[in-house]
Amino acid sequence: MNITLDEIARRAGVSRSTASRVLNHHPHVNPAVRERVWQAIRETNYQPNHTARSLAIRRSQVIGIIIPQPIHTLFADPYFPLLIEGIAHTCNERQFAMMLELATSTGNHPYLHIGRRGFLDGAIIASAVEDQFLLQWLQQETIPVVSIGRIISHPGIPYVDVDNRHGARMVVEHLIHCGYRRIATITGPMNIIAGRERYVGYCDALTAAGISVQPELVIEGNFSEESGYIAMNTLLRFDPRPDAVFAASDMMALGALRALRAAGLTVPNDVALAGFDDIPLAAAMMPALTTVRQPIAKLGQTAACLLLDYLLNPPAEPTVQRVILPTELVIRESCHKQP
Repeated sequence: MNITLDEIARRAGVSRSTASRVLNHHPHVNPAVRERVWQAIRETNYQPNHTARSLAIRRSQVIGIIIPQPIHTLFADPYFPLLIEGIAHTCNERQFAMMLELATSTGNHPYLHIGRRGFLDGAIIASAVEDQFLLQWLQQETIPVVSIGRIISHPGIPYVDVDNRHGARMVVEHLIHCGYRRIATITGPMNIIAGRERYVGYCDALTAAGISVQPELVIEGNFSEESGYIAMNTLLRFDPRPDAVFAASDMMALGALRALRAAGLTVPNDVALAGFDDIPLAAAMMPALTTVRQPIAKLGQTAACLLLDYLLNPPAEPTVQRVILPTELVIRESCHKQP
């Protein structure tokens, strides 16, 4: 027998409209009433007719996750699976589906037209890369958007981010406290806010300690392992070489470690190393990587909450919401006190 919403309402002792509001996660429902409705749903294993429901509320119950980077990036960097896991957790709780959209090597960007066709109720931009196709889409579309990381050229878009500047400053201050003075950095892309702010945090720490920022010790990467490897090889050409390196992502730190080993150098005895992200691989590196922990899955959860809260309960007046999550210094074996 197919269980209907009317049957759920009868079992819970509420009206059909109240049961519907509970299903739609409407905020203005008495908690005890909400629990009775969900109890009835659990007891009957009720499965709503999503097609009819979508037509009735004029929503597709689908949000897009847009990663404006090539597909190989998604599988090469553990950051993105953790981020998507966080988004999926919130979407599952709210009974929304996800559609993943990636940039492709052929230059096709499906998100340029899917919004206009009504496939999506909203979208999460899971990277603050300044992609021109994405910016064109943002200008043309009117569907709600939340960004993970502030998009420099579109400050009016709601976003969730971590305190990149403070996190970078913390880890460089730790290197200074350990006695390192010739500290290099491999930055992220300087055209996105995370790259810029982590570099500024590096500069903050050096300046506060009375250490000059030396341009030759600043090499730009793109958060990938390969860019860390290339940048580290560049830094090793200088005499004297750096005694410590802050890589603005753990993947770049991994590439830097590979370059140091290829040069016959050890970490931390010859060169100390620190990263940013605290991906699972950081603790498994040899030596384990000192890094800055950012709550990657929580970034995804929070971005999804911002978007779905807006969809399910639109504000009377448009507002730009900004959420900054804290970072945490994680001290491991890749740097130690200087004698």
